[in-house]
Amino acid sequence: MQTPTPTCRFCGTMLRQTFVDLGMAPQANDYLEQKDLQKIQPYYPLRAFVCEKCFLVQLQDCETPENLFTYYPYFASYSDTMLEHSRHYVDEMIERFGFDSHSQIVEIGSNDGYLLQYFNAKGIPVLGIDPARNVAEAATFKGIPTLVKFFGMGTAAELVVEGKRADLLLGNNVLAHTPHLNDFVRGMKLLLKREGVITMEFPHLLRLMENNEFDTIYHEHYSYFSFTAVHKVFAEHGLTMFDVEQLPVHGGSLRIYARHEEDESRPVGTRVTELLGSEAAEGVTRVETYTSFAERVKQTKHKVWEFLVEAKNKNQTIAGYGAPAKGNTLLNYCGVRSDMIEYTVDRSPHKQGRYLPGTYIPIYHPDKIMETRPDYLLILPWNLKDEIMEQMSGIREWGGQFVVLIPDVEVIQ
Repeated sequence: MQTPTPTCRFCGTMLRQTFVDLGMAPQANDYLEQKDLQKIQPYYPLRAFVCEKCFLVQLQDCETPENLFTYYPYFASYSDTMLEHSRHYVDEMIERFGFDSHSQIVEIGSNDGYLLQYFNAKGIPVLGIDPARNVAEAATFKGIPTLVKFFGMGTAAELVVEGKRADLLLGNNVLAHTPHLNDFVRGMKLLLKREGVITMEFPHLLRLMENNEFDTIYHEHYSYFSFTAVHKVFAEHGLTMFDVEQLPVHGGSLRIYARHEEDESRPVGTRVTELLGSEAAEGVTRVETYTSFAERVKQTKHKVWEFLVEAKNKNQTIAGYGAPAKGNTLLNYCGVRSDMIEYTVDRSPHKQGRYLPGTYIPIYHPDKIMETRPDYLLILPWNLKDEIMEQMSGIREWGGQFVVLIPDVEVIQ
């Protein structure tokens, strides 16, 4: 597992430069049941490095993918924001590339079918691939055929032998989830049809740094990509980026478009060269660009404690909204426990009745907010801030206020 001399999972260079060290933390999606509270929960180093050759930011492997992803507590369909984002994506892809009933759409990391359902409703053949049986079963229930496997060269080869190749091969917030990055990208190359298109969405590393989004660093996110780094990875495996979009989702994401390098039917667009140029200007290939991030993270920890202590000294109550993995990084790094945040709530029944890893803060149904009327409602999935404030606007009836902690502590009346 973890080695004393880590090497870059893309280029093999020795990793010496720390990007940020968030101490020891439990697995961010290791939610606890009541019976688990008396057991010792494993903690692992949460330290990100930046490769001084290819500038891929990454964690060491601390746990096997099987232990992280075979059961997965996140069901994307419980977010209205993500459903709307997915519906728009499907409409855009059909309009741009003309996918129809003769096309084959394959999604890697398809979760509970939250995205493929929109292709399926238009009569376009789909296939989901996801290693988590519990979310795959939910997708199958919706009529989305789902292969319960990890993706890589092996899975791609099996599908090719069965006569399946993708006209559109997509993966949203999945590229970071593989420790076997090169095998994963080689598998995409193999599975893609001769004139097929790959799209991948993932948080943009430069926006993560700019917006202080350190809470998106947790063990199942093995890698953190600038466009420059991901461009190198794909090129190494014979895939050419021909377009890129910058999206507001998840605090600032990229959607990359790739094709086989030998497919000249889609020329490289200006947005590719422009983003590579702007990243170069921002210093993405200079190590010193990355070294100041850790200090800002420490300052955030101090501000979080100042807010929480001041509220408690005034006998004000604080509850959380959401039980996202990012919230668990934030709370564990800042040392926040149930003496500061009494409980949190979540729309997903798969998390209700459990406890947050490390902090042991209980998770309830959102109705709990109206029962207890807290002074502050701390929004842990800050990327869904607008959606949550609309859903929970009723807290203003008793003078309740919303709080977000990223990028900085902000109270919203």
